[in-house]
Amino acid sequence: MPQNDLTSVSHASDATSTPRPRKVPRIVVLGGGSVGLYVARRLRKKLKKREAAIVVVDPRPYMTYAPFLPEAGAGSIDARDVVAPHRKALKGIDVLQGKVTTIEHGRKAVKIQPEEGEEYEVTYDQLVVGLGSVSRTLPIPGLAENAIGFKNVEEAIAVRNHVLNRLDVASSTWDADLRKRMLTFTFVGGGFAGIEALAEIEDMARYATRQYNTIEPSDLRFVMIEGAGRILPEVTEPMGEYALAELKKRGIEFHLNTFLSSCVDGHVVTSTGVEFDTETIVWTAGVKANPVIKEASDLPFDKMGRVTVLPTLQVVTETGEIVPDAWAAGDCAAVPDVNNPGKFCPPNAQHAIREAKRLADNMVALYKEKPAVDYDHKNLGVVASLGLYKGVAELFGFIKLRGFLAWLAHRGYHVMAMPTGNRKVRIVIGWMGQFLMGRELVSLGSLHDPRQEFRNASVPPKPVGEKVEQKAESSAERAESGAKA
Repeated sequence: MPQNDLTSVSHASDATSTPRPRKVPRIVVLGGGSVGLYVARRLRKKLKKREAAIVVVDPRPYMTYAPFLPEAGAGSIDARDVVAPHRKALKGIDVLQGKVTTIEHGRKAVKIQPEEGEEYEVTYDQLVVGLGSVSRTLPIPGLAENAIGFKNVEEAIAVRNHVLNRLDVASSTWDADLRKRMLTFTFVGGGFAGIEALAEIEDMARYATRQYNTIEPSDLRFVMIEGAGRILPEVTEPMGEYALAELKKRGIEFHLNTFLSSCVDGHVVTSTGVEFDTETIVWTAGVKANPVIKEASDLPFDKMGRVTVLPTLQVVTETGEIVPDAWAAGDCAAVPDVNNPGKFCPPNAQHAIREAKRLADNMVALYKEKPAVDYDHKNLGVVASLGLYKGVAELFGFIKLRGFLAWLAHRGYHVMAMPTGNRKVRIVIGWMGQFLMGRELVSLGSLHDPRQEFRNASVPPKPVGEKVEQKAESSAERAESGAKA
């Protein structure tokens, strides 16, 4: 770590060795998402390098701005523009790319497993837990083998490429049953993530049918399965009903108060007895706190596996005792909502970013022997996209927008919240390009397995011990021998 010559970093096998002293206190931030990135940036701005060394640990080299994933999946935003590269966004901060496997706050140490190489350990003076969440799945037959999530940019782009590929293949397929299966797209989970993903992908697919003489918009079947009796529980019921009605007008099929029972080999069976075949199942039915907190950590957590914290974002035990030098925020923390006693702040980007700023300010305050302040943020509102030029929004508790104005509010708010000016500019330029030239509808599915074609072209290896003859030959000689043949 370049900030600190006395790094106190060791291989896991050397964990019992006495850590060497550090020149400056070290703050380790677990997770490089909304919480981790904003905490680290704000701390670096307020604390000089001689006051604290800051380390961010994350398995990915970038932060993903999740609210823009549906637009990235629909091709409205380039995939690279919905991520903020850590090494560019975190200037003056050390970045370790690896997965956190163990948190031992009693020893003030964390174990990290890099993508390649041995596990190692990093010690610290202050810890910030911003590990976020992972998809919450259920033991449904066929789910793991056939479904895909919509939690990160890789999944969003994979869904986009897969949907466009199914259109390409179906356009040249004459088997009616197979074609119907290819053009049936199923989404499970009617919250914000699921509805926005469904609406954007359906909008893109319907637009794409213009390129095919053999596919009509009516040939597409989009299905939403939701266990509750309504969609978008984050908005008021009238706005949720409006969104449902608008999506139904587009031919999207909804099964409310319904659960997915099985999807073996793409054959969907629901709790209400509905059955159909599909080649696309997108799972957006909720998230859960990163399991390392519950399974490999000595930090206190609640029944949902979230780190328990005070409104100041300091980690606290069940008896109300503050755990020294430990902080947490975001999806992996149970942050009390001071405006709604007994409830917790919802796990969304709006709260995560603001919690991160309050957390960093409180850490700096304690450094300077000042009191920590409660995280008190009234919800500015909610905005949701329902496809290009369509949306719903509720702002400041009394402004309710529908259609184009809501869509503008959605884009305006999120582009302002996107970290780094570089990404803001790129996103706006991308929107302008799309408006002037239309959507880019090319499936690049081979990106997900780029070696497949090379494997198919490869010849079987010779038996063990048999010599492989190789001869240097120029392209001109190969062309000449080919012509003679």
